[in-house]
Amino acid sequence: MVSEALNEIPLQTCTSAPKLKRADGQPAGWMISDALVSYPAALETMKERARAIAEGSAGEAVWLLEHPPLYTAGTSARSEDLLAPDRFPVFEAGRGGQFTYHGPGQRVAYVMLDLRERGRDIRCLVSGLENWVIDTLAAFNIKGEKREGRIGVWVKRPEKGPFAEDKIAAIGVRVSRWVSFHGISLNVSPDLDHYSGIVPCGISQHGVTSFEDLGHLVSMGEVDSVLKATFERHFGPVRLASAP
Repeated sequence: MVSEALNEIPLQTCTSAPKLKRADGQPAGWMISDALVSYPAALETMKERARAIAEGSAGEAVWLLEHPPLYTAGTSARSEDLLAPDRFPVFEAGRGGQFTYHGPGQRVAYVMLDLRERGRDIRCLVSGLENWVIDTLAAFNIKGEKREGRIGVWVKRPEKGPFAEDKIAAIGVRVSRWVSFHGISLNVSPDLDHYSGIVPCGISQHGVTSFEDLGHLVSMGEVDSVLKATFERHFGPVRLASAP
């Protein structure tokens, strides 16, 4: 079950954050990697952790990291949207969606959550992830918004035109045995030119932006601190844990 199939999932109620919180209040592990993490290593670690969560031998986790420059292809990726195939390594992600970029200056947060304890509602999970990002941006006086039919978080850019808007965060999840993995990527200060090698998420009529591009110079640590507080608001408590 992946996010790309949301339009085929019957609309379910997701009117309040408590649906996404565990009734038992069990905290998720909060892990931060300081060094760049290779994509294949991260993907294998996520799969193993999700499998262990499903089997009941490990707890939930949120893993914050950065990758070296690379492109990932979701299950709906179209070959024509990879404009510069030799620019960076390209990896099959196994998540929903199309092509996206990961690299230094982008905060990736992989969420490995047990949806059996959080409402069994994929649409609600994706909405909750978007709300998590929107509340994080609001703490820095950036207005992020959702768009019908376009998963992710968007920022209006009136200086570019009356209807211009750019994507500041991508959302891509996979759910196996009701355990999620993959998650969000939030642009803090990446090299936005690196997006020119793909059609990001298959959308060519809108651009991409970042905290830095919008004139907000913040550290990754500052963003992480707010991400933690806003995650707890939407999903419940976390506890600090060692990164893989």
